[in-house]
Amino acid sequence: MDFSAVDLTEDQQAFAQEVRAFLDEQLTPEVLAGMRERSSSYDEGFYQALGAKGWLEPRWRKEDGGAELDEVCVKILQEELGRRDAQIGLLGTTNLVWPALQASAVPDLWDELKPQIAKGTVRISLGYTEPDGGSDIANAKTRAVRDGEEWIINGQKIFTSNVQYATHVFLITRTDTTLPKHKGMTMFLVPTSSPGFERQPLPTIGDETTNVSFYSDIHLPDRYRIGEVNNGWSVLHGPLDAEHHLGEHFSKLENVGPGGSIVRHLAKSVEAALGWAKTAPDGNGPMIDDPAFLAGIGYLVTEMEGSACTPTAMGKIIGSDTARLGFEKLIDLVGPEATIPYGADGAIGDGIIEFGHRQAQHSAVPGGTTEVFRTIVAQHDLGLPRPDYPGRKVFLTGDRAAGAA
Repeated sequence: MDFSAVDLTEDQQAFAQEVRAFLDEQLTPEVLAGMRERSSSYDEGFYQALGAKGWLEPRWRKEDGGAELDEVCVKILQEELGRRDAQIGLLGTTNLVWPALQASAVPDLWDELKPQIAKGTVRISLGYTEPDGGSDIANAKTRAVRDGEEWIINGQKIFTSNVQYATHVFLITRTDTTLPKHKGMTMFLVPTSSPGFERQPLPTIGDETTNVSFYSDIHLPDRYRIGEVNNGWSVLHGPLDAEHHLGEHFSKLENVGPGGSIVRHLAKSVEAALGWAKTAPDGNGPMIDDPAFLAGIGYLVTEMEGSACTPTAMGKIIGSDTARLGFEKLIDLVGPEATIPYGADGAIGDGIIEFGHRQAQHSAVPGGTTEVFRTIVAQHDLGLPRPDYPGRKVFLTGDRAAGAA
């Protein structure tokens, strides 16, 4: 494995400067303040400005709306967006779904959507979880009933994050109640402009509002069906694996695992705390000279590096644990000043520690809870059997069956 630094060409250095100048222009204090005020991770002007540059899908061909960037330039763009904490969450969910659309949608639909995805005028949210289903996506009860060349959809989903800004929902439905729960399911791409679609805001502990989404007698043309009828679990498998960080990386320059992005607010908070410590009094001098403070910061930096280097589903678990426990330690090291929020007098780093602490609690849920990821690690990485909990409806078979000798 090669850990050497990448030497940038002149063109790549010029591209990095172009990205920084673009972000300086687009991510103004007003844009960032507006997202905070709206409890939002989306700004339409910024998102579509990225699309106009071809930077939403930078690997795509220019004729498809991309920028045809090489992998180093793609990495430069990703790193700069991350460093500025650019809020483009809808791009992540859209890109999770896109390979499934390419593989399973009717060609005229994905031909229609592709340039709009690149421009940022099509954005896709995920319609998986239901209020009484928890993490068991296959227990979906949202119904889709065929009516000639249309489908009539009724049901609801919860945690449909960013659906207030999405143009479509990648929706899993039940189309045959007589089949086992992993069968009889069909995927659809539902326009949020459809009559009968509604959403109800659901505030979170972090600076983001998720949603409950409702589907009431939505009449959807069959062209929006993704894949074969009653084969929705197979269609969903690819996006789920990607969301769970299973499978191969697209590029050798991609992050080892998800932990680095999960602890990004902790990293910024540590940096802000170090700046504060240079002048913060500690009885015998500034905090920056306190060995206990420095030892605590060193511990946090080590933990963050470890989480960033942990691959696959394990990276999600370690990243979330590091973020949650790390903020507790950082607040202990800094003291009451760490809890002063954004906009208040005396806030360290414009309130990044208080903000990051709330976001860290939220990190254990999106994309599947850390408990779900621990089960994935147990089964996929350690080869352990599926647990047979009391009351479970689907029992193990063969030598590991419940009650087997």
